[in-house]
Amino acid sequence: MQITSILVSFVSVLWVTAFSTAGCKANPDSCRLWAEPQMPILSMDGDFVIGGIFSVHYYMKSEQNTYTTMPAQPQCAGRQLHLARALEFTIHEINNSTELLPGITLGYQIYDSCSAEPMSVKVAFQFANGLVSVFNDTNACLKSAAATVPAVVGESSSSPSIALARMLGLFGIAEVSHSATCACLSDKNQFPTFFRTVPSDHHQAAALARMVKYYGWTWIGAVRSDTDYGNYGMAAFLKAAQEEGICVEYSEAYYRTQPRIKLERVANVIRRSTARVIVAFITAADMKFLLEELVQQPPPPLQWIASEAWIIHPDIVRFNICAGAVGFGVPRSVIPGLPEFLLDLSPAQALKLPILTEFWERSFSCSLKGRTGSSEFMRECDGSEDIRALQNPYTDTSQLRNTNMVYKATYAIAHAIHSVICNHTQCDKTNKFSQWQILNQLKRVNFTTKNGYQVNFDSNGDPVAVYELINWQFKKDGTLDFVPVGYYDSSKPRGQEFRMSSAIHWLGHQTEVPVSVCSESCPPGTRKAVQKGRPVCCYDCIPCAEGEISNKTDSLDCMHCPPDFWPNANQDSCLPKPVEFLSWDDTLGIILTVFSITGAFMSVCVASIFYKYRASPIVRANNSELSFLLLFSLTLCFLCSLTFIGRPSEWSCMLRHTAFGITFVLCISCVLGKTIVVLMAFRATLPGSNVMKWFGPPQQRLSVLTFTLKQAIICVIWLKVSPPFPFKNLRLYKDKIILECNVGSSIGFWAVLGYIGLLAVLCFVLAFLARKLPDNFNEAKFITFSMLIFCAVWITFIPAYVSSPGKFTVAVEIFAILASSFGLFICIFAPKCFIIVFRPTKNTKKHLMGKVPSKPNAIHIVPILKKDGLLSVEHSKSY
Repeated sequence: MQITSILVSFVSVLWVTAFSTAGCKANPDSCRLWAEPQMPILSMDGDFVIGGIFSVHYYMKSEQNTYTTMPAQPQCAGRQLHLARALEFTIHEINNSTELLPGITLGYQIYDSCSAEPMSVKVAFQFANGLVSVFNDTNACLKSAAATVPAVVGESSSSPSIALARMLGLFGIAEVSHSATCACLSDKNQFPTFFRTVPSDHHQAAALARMVKYYGWTWIGAVRSDTDYGNYGMAAFLKAAQEEGICVEYSEAYYRTQPRIKLERVANVIRRSTARVIVAFITAADMKFLLEELVQQPPPPLQWIASEAWIIHPDIVRFNICAGAVGFGVPRSVIPGLPEFLLDLSPAQALKLPILTEFWERSFSCSLKGRTGSSEFMRECDGSEDIRALQNPYTDTSQLRNTNMVYKATYAIAHAIHSVICNHTQCDKTNKFSQWQILNQLKRVNFTTKNGYQVNFDSNGDPVAVYELINWQFKKDGTLDFVPVGYYDSSKPRGQEFRMSSAIHWLGHQTEVPVSVCSESCPPGTRKAVQKGRPVCCYDCIPCAEGEISNKTDSLDCMHCPPDFWPNANQDSCLPKPVEFLSWDDTLGIILTVFSITGAFMSVCVASIFYKYRASPIVRANNSELSFLLLFSLTLCFLCSLTFIGRPSEWSCMLRHTAFGITFVLCISCVLGKTIVVLMAFRATLPGSNVMKWFGPPQQRLSVLTFTLKQAIICVIWLKVSPPFPFKNLRLYKDKIILECNVGSSIGFWAVLGYIGLLAVLCFVLAFLARKLPDNFNEAKFITFSMLIFCAVWITFIPAYVSSPGKFTVAVEIFAILASSFGLFICIFAPKCFIIVFRPTKNTKKHLMGKVPSKPNAIHIVPILKKDGLLSVEHSKSY
């Protein structure tokens, strides 16, 4: 639309120039404009004349141009008079002032632009050239003389203001608008002579976006006027809305002169939309057309968010479908004396001016007596008409908003003129000045009006943005009314601009804030996933992945819990992971503890029995010294399993593996010693054999010590290089921590196990070789069985240990220790204890020597430990 206004302005210049030049060629001594000047609707002479241009009417009647004859003068339709008369009132008030422009009379020329750019451009040239259509000076046709007005109040709308400002700027004539809010007019490079007393839409757009965000509306519709006001205003709003995370379902534009099919399409888009909040950056005239279309087939209830152009417009308030509308408007004000001035209008006075005649006749639907010309009303006014009884924008002075902007704009121009022609108390009406001087003084004005409002302009020609938050609420009689519910002041710090004064009544007279979202909020524990091909406000709520949480509503991403934490059931907070280890109060721990203590207790009991019957043949025949050492090592083996139960610590981790390794080597060394003794005893029966003296008790003790010392050295090196340590296993389970002992050096761990396995295999092989020795009580058989059990347990331990999860890994290791220990204990000591306790008749030398019936010709070999500690072998032959 800005391009359109530029083209209109350019064509208008060419039009006027063409007419002027043609007139000059027809009569070299004079020039006459082909087009007749537009006459002001209100005017008064004065020492200095202030221009005024308002959208007194809404739109201009358009006729088809043939381009073969002169086009007809543009005619306006509709009515809006009180702003023009407010300028008239302000000029009279200034003329009666003794402080401002004393002795100077201001005049005015007020035009109606019909809110149309062509009319604004035409009036702009008349402000520059005056109303004279014949110029005797031929140079005046091509080069305008000094402008007839120092400054202009107006325009009412943004697009006509743009066209007007471009033309007036060429002549240096200042324009002070009372309601043109387009942010584009703040550009001083394009509009150096433009000022305004109404805030820029830049502030309004930001305020609207913040309000929409504040009430949680993330899914909205948008309509705008297809003008500079609507397009620039909506563009600023959409940019601010995007920064606030607000999505727009649709953005439609409409202008009242466009074909009706366009209006119907916009209305249908609104009816079909899912957004329950609609932002309308639209002029009152365009809004009126849109609402009339929507009323024919009402859409679902909508919460309207209004721009200042229609939120306080009296012609729109009759549409109940806008009940609950909220928007920012120019603050209300009071202008003393203005109501009386507006109401001081009689039929006789109305007959003096066509604009007043039109107003009177349309207001009372009658024709004034004595009027010349035709009238569309058949009834004559009978004198009973009372203007004070009218209910229309002209007579309603309860909420003076834009009217006060006209009041301030007029005073700003008067103060600028005063600064140019007056010094202290004297004013010189003969003082010549240029429009540029008035322009420069307007930039500096800073005063307070009689009704208490501050007037000044920033570097862009804009005032401080102050708005009232207006809410359309039902009155007791069922009609809608404008109710201020808050204020917005752009001069306040960020976050303090709003100040609410009362509650808002939403659509349907509700007190609860309506909801307008594309998708419901995602609760904590979920995240938003944008739906493909749709705006970011349309999303699905996806539960957080395993191990992740979201603790806020509408989280964009889920976050991982720290390593030692795990999400709760709702996945909205992280809880410490439970720590798992084989504890003393665990059922499995209790069972293993019982077995461990039982095994140790049984070992002690057997040792006691052996000690009590230490002089008996069966004890002496089984190398009692190694037997007692074996029982001691088995007791330690049973007890070392207890070090694997409980919370792992630095010391317990080192103790459990080293104690296990050394005690088991001690145990296997004793068994190995007993196996060698059996083999040596058999060798001693051979003629000339002297082998037993090489493996007596000292050698037996030394062998046990040597084997055990080697394991101790391996353990010391292991603890020195890389000892076991407590370790939190976070990889095995995602939702809990396995507290276990890390072996540290794997080489050290497997060296300890390997050494035990090597001794066990050696012992098994030797026992297997001695299993058929011809003694009556062959211990090698039992050692073979015990080693077979031992090897089987530890071979199956390896895969079970690797595959067991968590605390069961430790349980498997304890089970292997206990199983192998019980295997050794039962195979080696159970038969002997059974004979000692339950078969004492067999615990004799005679029985051991084979004096009882047995296999014929069998040779029995019995190793006997003498009193001096040397091993003696006795043999006999049974018959």
